[in-house]
Amino acid sequence: MARSIKKGPYIFHKLLKKIDGKTPQETGPIKTWSRASQMSPDMVGFTFLVHTGKDFVEVFVTEEMVGHRLGEFAPTKKFFRHGGQMQKALDQKKKDAEITAAKAAKAPAAK
Repeated sequence: MARSIKKGPYIFHKLLKKIDGKTPQETGPIKTWSRASQMSPDMVGFTFLVHTGKDFVEVFVTEEMVGHRLGEFAPTKKFFRHGGQMQKALDQKKKDAEITAAKAAKAPAAK
């Protein structure tokens, strides 16, 4: 559910203090744990280090990101891959095909 218009967007007050009256060049990356904070037009050009639960992900704010939340650009889960035995077999076939293609390209063209 969206936040009421009367209340306005949620922006963590300490983030506003850190960027108030400063330029992105003089502040450097700003470390934050506030993933729920929305990005405002004042934040454009700043780089934030957003906490993912384990480490910090660098998020550079652009004009298209205004209105979105910081946490949307710092995923908390790392995708490893689908598969298992079947996926390993497919990967091996792909690798073998690449090796044979490389050997064929390397061999001189016979006429």
